[in-house]
Amino acid sequence: MTSDTQSPEQTDGFHLVIDALKLNGITNIYGLPGIPITDLTRMMQANGMRMISFRHEQNAGNAAAIAGFMTGKPGICLTVSAPGFLNGLTALANATTNCFPMILISGSSEREIVDLQQGDYEEMDQLAIAKPLCKAAFRVLNAEDIGVGVARAIRSAVSGRPGGVYLDLPAKLFGQAMDAAAGKATLIKVVDPAPRQIPAPDAVKRALDLLKGAKKPLILLGKGAAYSRADADIRALVEKTGIPYLPMSMAKGLLPDTHEQSASAARSFVLPEADVVMLVGARLNWLLSQGKGKTWGGKDHKAWGGQKFIQIDISPTEADSNVPIEAPLVGDIGSCVSALLAGIGSNWAKPPAEWLNAIAERKNKNVAKMAETLAKNPAPMNYHSSLNVVRDIIKSNPDAILVNEGANALDFTRSIVDMYKPRKRLDVGTWGIMGIGMGFAVAAAVESGQPVIAIEGDSAFGFSGMEVETICRYNLPVCVVVMNNNGVYRGDEVNVTGGKDPSPLVFVKGARYEMLMEAFGGVGVLATTPAELRKAMEEAIKSRRPTLINAVIDEGAGTESGRITSLNPQTAAKKK
Repeated sequence: MTSDTQSPEQTDGFHLVIDALKLNGITNIYGLPGIPITDLTRMMQANGMRMISFRHEQNAGNAAAIAGFMTGKPGICLTVSAPGFLNGLTALANATTNCFPMILISGSSEREIVDLQQGDYEEMDQLAIAKPLCKAAFRVLNAEDIGVGVARAIRSAVSGRPGGVYLDLPAKLFGQAMDAAAGKATLIKVVDPAPRQIPAPDAVKRALDLLKGAKKPLILLGKGAAYSRADADIRALVEKTGIPYLPMSMAKGLLPDTHEQSASAARSFVLPEADVVMLVGARLNWLLSQGKGKTWGGKDHKAWGGQKFIQIDISPTEADSNVPIEAPLVGDIGSCVSALLAGIGSNWAKPPAEWLNAIAERKNKNVAKMAETLAKNPAPMNYHSSLNVVRDIIKSNPDAILVNEGANALDFTRSIVDMYKPRKRLDVGTWGIMGIGMGFAVAAAVESGQPVIAIEGDSAFGFSGMEVETICRYNLPVCVVVMNNNGVYRGDEVNVTGGKDPSPLVFVKGARYEMLMEAFGGVGVLATTPAELRKAMEEAIKSRRPTLINAVIDEGAGTESGRITSLNPQTAAKKK
């Protein structure tokens, strides 16, 4: 007996995950296929999503995190269970620390086996492990809850202070079937996932009154200011007030580093001398010496220099974390800056000429000294002579994205290479974590379509170097420059015991890093002079082909721990 009634169309967990992400405008996925998400990666690609498959989950996670910073939408990292999940955790924790919106989605073992510890394949209570390391963590057990799980993850990642979110999807979930129409009805398009948070009028007035009374005001821009995309208003605030500003590394380019009000070249002068400092999307953490110590004019590392602070932050608990905040301004950066602009009248007085002239004098002196150093051409190259080339390349290609990591490679690049546009400099951030380079470079190319220049210390490159295969596989316009001085910090250290093993900080001499890129079909170049480096970089930008330049520099170039020797216990002890 037959029936004329047609069976209702079905869907399943695989397709509901895909549909929920696409409904919310998420189409780029960074991850690594394997049990139990192999089929999901195939289906994502088949359904029009771009699945960028990496060689290691940590690099995929870093890619997702920086994609979130660049786009304002949560970047998605997709991993397998247990070991793959653990590999992604470093990136998840780093995203949370840096306030990058990211969702780590991992397949997992079945709950009934995990809870009884019966020994499933890659058995692990992943949700419990992830919770302390991210903003929020969710597990979805039923197909009809996938829409809610994805929506909650998105809102958690981008609302308030952005950060990392974990979404646990057990293997059994993917095969669950349900009526397609009913499944579609369970999906949620998140409305206004990061709503504006308007500052209180009295808080705005308090901040403006403090600025008006300042004799030596300073604006300090953090990467939160870059993430806010309030570029025009931030520039207007700086220029209308006439207040000098200092950008943290990932805020470089919000205003061009060549802007006349930039105090970057006089950093060590303005921080201890300023009487009122307005923090815009910056935290008084270790990168700013916690607002204390000799950096700020304090007598010792625990002493507060007496500056009065205005702090713009979406999190009220950030205020007073290290020093008193005279005027906390709580809200999203765009709304806070807009409110400040509205309160600035036409009769606003610019800072005293004595303050501006003192800054200009030190800037001019330091800029001239830097220009003299950059003009030298030692053999072999050092950081200054090689990065002078990078400086020129970025100036000629301001839309290119600069990825930067290392110790000395990071410090020198940050101080030598000017940036001209916002969100074009991506680096190690709050933790100073190594290994972000190739993941950031891949995502930067995928999300922007612009050329990417990755300036890598040879030690830092080692953390993610195998991803040059990923760069070649997807034919991304990435130019990697490895600053090769044969070791960690420098390559001339010797084994103090006189034994046959090298120093723990020394690598193989004369390593041919460029051959790694050639092995996968990209362009590899050995550069031993600034002229060779310049030619190779110009050709890489023009051709948009995956390129790795092995920039051989003096193995004696560089210092222990870069510019944070005070955090190295042994080195710090020697100085006492």
